[in-house]
This record gives sequence, C-alpha cells and structure tokens, in this order.
Amino acid sequence: MTKSITKVEISKFPVKISKTDKTCILGSCFANEIGTRMKDSGYDVCLNPFGTLFNPVSIANSIARLDSAIPFRPDECEPMGAGAGKICSWWHHTSFARPTAEEFLENANSSLRKASLAWKESSKVIITLGTAMVWKLVCSGEVVSNCLKRPSREFSHEMLSVAQISAVLNRIIASHPGKEFIFTVSPIRHMGEGAHLNTISKASLQMAVEGTGAAYFPAYEILLDELRDYRWFAEDLVHPTKAAADYIWERFNEAILSKSPASRQSSY
Repeated sequence: MTKSITKVEISKFPVKISKTDKTCILGSCFANEIGTRMKDSGYDVCLNPFGTLFNPVSIANSIARLDSAIPFRPDECEPMGAGAGKICSWWHHTSFARPTAEEFLENANSSLRKASLAWKESSKVIITLGTAMVWKLVCSGEVVSNCLKRPSREFSHEMLSVAQISAVLNRIIASHPGKEFIFTVSPIRHMGEGAHLNTISKASLQMAVEGTGAAYFPAYEILLDELRDYRWFAEDLVHPTKAAADYIWERFNEAILSKSPASRQSSY
C-alpha cells in the first residue's frame, strides 16, 4: 500500500495525566487548545492564568509570580496603545485589559490568587513554547509578555539563544522538584519576521527542550511533518484548522491522558 503520510511516532510517554491529577498549563495559543479540551473532558486544569504567553522568559516570570503570589500593584498598570482606552500590564495578555486600573487589578489579582493555589497544588505542568523571540522595554530591558499595541519604538526585539532558553527551562524544572513537566512547541508559525527566522526560532526551542531531558510532546512535528498540507491550516495559513487541532488532541490524548475515574472538575 502506498504511504500517504509520514507518521510521527510517539513511543511510550514518560508522563501520564489522570483525572485525579491537578495540572497547570501555560504558554501559547496551542496551550489553550489542549487545556480547553482537557477541561471539557473532566480533567482538573488551571489554564493560562495570565492569558496567552509566547516566549520562555515570560513563562518563567509568570511561574515565579505564581510561586510568590505577590499581588499586582497600581504601578504595574499600563495603558494600552492604539486608542484602546484600556489598562493592562506587561505581564498579561490583552484579554485581561479593563477600562480602569481598579478593574484591571481586581481581575488580575483574583486570577492570581486562585491560580497560585492551583499551581502550588499541581503535580503536572504542560508548557507550550511559541517563539524564541522576545520583546524588551527599551527603558528597562524587561521582557514583556505582550506589547499592548504600544509604539514599536518602546521596544527592542531579539532572539534568545539555545543556551539561554535551556537555562530558563532548567531553572523552572530544578525549582519545582515535586512537579512533572511536559514541554511542547506550538505548531502555530510566527511569520512576522519571515519563514527563515520562524524556522530558527522553532528549532531553538526544540533544541533547548532536548537539553533539559524533560518529556516532549511533538505537536509541531505532527502538524508540519505528518499532516504537512495547507488544507490543515486556517485561512491565515499560520494557525491550524479545528480539524488539525482535533487530530493533535487525539494524539495527545492517546499518548498522555489516562482514563481514570473522573474527579471534581476545577472551577478555575
């Protein structure tokens, strides 16, 4: 029989997640895809409590904030650009933006309180890395999670090295010996700087994860190597279609999720 696809084989996966486990999921849009499906299937999940995160440094900073549970302060509020008329922070995705600083802080700190507890109770962590590129504030050198539609002159843009990413990921793992980590690289392509830099970025993430020795689920490889056709991409030719996300979810389900009796679903 003629082969029509190159199957991405997933050997016996070293980490399993059951419905009695508490799982925290952080990272890119693909983290939302997996996390939402896990919640819908009855798994106890805390999903992206700061909103979508794309780069390893922002993910590490967010984990440190979950560890400390230090509330967000008024001086961390930032007005969005482009006439949005809303307040957010450099820590959050714009889905957290609110009309006033008071409303933003109430929402952000309510989320932080619940998520910090869920994080500390979690035994399994899924981190989906989107890009090795980071945006830094020119005034401070701080890496931001979102540019909040502010003028580009306020930021510098650079790619993290494999060594830098690996160091960040290894610190996360070493600081949380009671947790099992699963890493994946988002199949969503970041084409703003072109195909070449996107390829370097994704390869850097893959090499850095390999350097940690942690469990790795090949979401990127399944879409780009196994499915490998634009019919699996949305109209923007960057995001996977629902059918593609469903297929990757099926592979994730088969490899990682155990079918233990349902526990009380997280209210987070």
